[in-house]
Amino acid sequence: MCKSNKRWLALLLAGVMAAGMTACGSPDTGETTGSGSGEAERSVYRTLYASEVTTLNYLTTGLTNNWSIGANVVDSLVEYDCYGNLIPSLAESWESNDDMTEWTFHIRKGVKWVDKDGKEVADVTAHDWVSTAQYVNDARHDSDNQYMYETGSVITNAHEYYEYTAYLLDCETYGITPGDPEGKDDEGNVVEPVAEVSADSIGVKATDDYTLVFTLDQPCPFFLSVLSYTTFMPVYGPFLEEKGDGFGLDNDSLLYCGAYILSSFEPQQERVLTKNPTYWDAGNVFIDEIRETYNAEASSISLQMYMDGEVDGAGIDTNLLDSMLADEKYKDLIHSGRNDISYSYFYSFNFDPQFDAEYEPENWKIAVNNVNFRKALAAGLDRVRALAAYDPYNPELLVGNTVTPATFAVGAGLDYTQYPALKAYSDGDSFDADAAVAYAKQARTELEAAGCKFPVKVLTVYNPTTSNWDSECQIVEQQLEGLLGSDFIDIIVQAGPETGFLAAVRRAGKYAFMNTNWGADYADPQTYTEPFGLDNSYGKWDKSEDPATKALFAQWYELVYGTDAAVKEGLAVDPNNGVVGASKIYDDDAARYTAFAEAEALLIDNAIVVPYKISGSSYTISNLNPLEGEYAPYGVALQRYKYQHLYDTSMSMDEFNAVYEKWETDRAAALAK
Repeated sequence: MCKSNKRWLALLLAGVMAAGMTACGSPDTGETTGSGSGEAERSVYRTLYASEVTTLNYLTTGLTNNWSIGANVVDSLVEYDCYGNLIPSLAESWESNDDMTEWTFHIRKGVKWVDKDGKEVADVTAHDWVSTAQYVNDARHDSDNQYMYETGSVITNAHEYYEYTAYLLDCETYGITPGDPEGKDDEGNVVEPVAEVSADSIGVKATDDYTLVFTLDQPCPFFLSVLSYTTFMPVYGPFLEEKGDGFGLDNDSLLYCGAYILSSFEPQQERVLTKNPTYWDAGNVFIDEIRETYNAEASSISLQMYMDGEVDGAGIDTNLLDSMLADEKYKDLIHSGRNDISYSYFYSFNFDPQFDAEYEPENWKIAVNNVNFRKALAAGLDRVRALAAYDPYNPELLVGNTVTPATFAVGAGLDYTQYPALKAYSDGDSFDADAAVAYAKQARTELEAAGCKFPVKVLTVYNPTTSNWDSECQIVEQQLEGLLGSDFIDIIVQAGPETGFLAAVRRAGKYAFMNTNWGADYADPQTYTEPFGLDNSYGKWDKSEDPATKALFAQWYELVYGTDAAVKEGLAVDPNNGVVGASKIYDDDAARYTAFAEAEALLIDNAIVVPYKISGSSYTISNLNPLEGEYAPYGVALQRYKYQHLYDTSMSMDEFNAVYEKWETDRAAALAK
């Protein structure tokens, strides 16, 4: 472990960049820290984990916990610097055609596939991504992130090949001869034949050993950002074929081309990531070994183990912060983390209620389709007060003023949330008690005329396995009823099931007004339109029969997808409007972002949803500085140890805040270029 005896803030004040702070054993400088015997000391990061990975097969898993290994042992075509800029990785360079439907990557030569002992097996070539595409899009392998080949990027024939292989799988399951128009499943339903599609027709081609070409069905200006998912990482085809269903079962059934090798893997005991000696970018790997030890009680014992010098990091329960910050042992070691914008949280109104009669779904339909009723709840929600359930110290830092989080996407040098249609929301606060009361008064008049009964029952459901969600709901209930009157609304807080919550509640429409979330898939505001489109499983406003709501949905759909697409879906728009649609603008970032901002503003203006919070940050004691590592709020960048150093102690809150402030300033400057 590093013994530099230098404090973080001193380094910062000395003008050292956070991403380049002095640390021991930096291979690019040849610096080492002596052990007293003339022997270089290895940098070993020690940590505990309580949840074992379910698979090492990075091509099929969609779980972040599983990604933590795959992200470190296999590289992507591109990666990110500490500010979120895309930089070359296994692709040294790339270019696209004029309409961004063809992307060509020039693969780095000399990169090796190695086994768990570091023995070279083969060269990494363009063919390895072809192998990935054919494997991931074969329905037999049930890849969780196969949809990334179809969402946004729409890689040619990926969906068609997946559907064909799914059909073949059905034929095997039900004993159907492929092509038989009368073939039936076990329930007697006809299994419709699907035209044959060859794996070779998927739009991922190796034109030679070091040239890789992706062909898309539509322009995609954000295509590079989808490449950081594990389903776009390479795999050595002959090895994959050799292992078959055994691929990714243990560290012997993987090959490695990333910064680390999984040199030891003993489930529910220990796993060790060792620096890859053949790694093409070894000078940027500063930690020699990641030693992770399993303990089911990790969350409760890691703090004491840190204080005893046995591990290098421990999470801190917010309920303990007061006492720990007042304790001399801990107060200079605890700090928060970087704000996490991987997920955006927003309160959704359910326009297609399927809950029980006792909660009066028909009455709710009348209320929810009234814009002033929705605005009363939106303006009346004191988000800072509610978010104190998660962070009693800095709840205002969790507030999200827009559906798309601030700093998530930058177009033409400007943060998306600062585009004209969203700027007022981004810079303001939706909570306005006086406006909320005025909206409620107007809504009551309109709703009484429509036959609505008061108080309106508002079913709010929470997942009991999510920490503090129950407390949040209780705060929201008390605060909104206190402001708007319990004779206006009756917020009914109810615990949902501990397992299968999304399917049982949100997707089933068993709520009226509920905190929901969405995680970004790629670096473009289009990703945050997906929860609100046709057949969505969020507020289901597209299912409303109310003329005003239907007109709003049609207007939003046209703004996002264009007049032609809206007409094709049979929505009530003027076929002569000629709206291009934000998603169709690919050659002008400013115009694209302006158009998406107008569509998102429609959602907020009309309180279809209420922007609420970002994932936020957690409190920790850690000898790592996460601001040094790769940064991107999607894909696997945040799981990687590359670029990080191991320090001799943890930062205090003040030290972290100073480093974080500098990081934010430097990042803003870097992204504005």
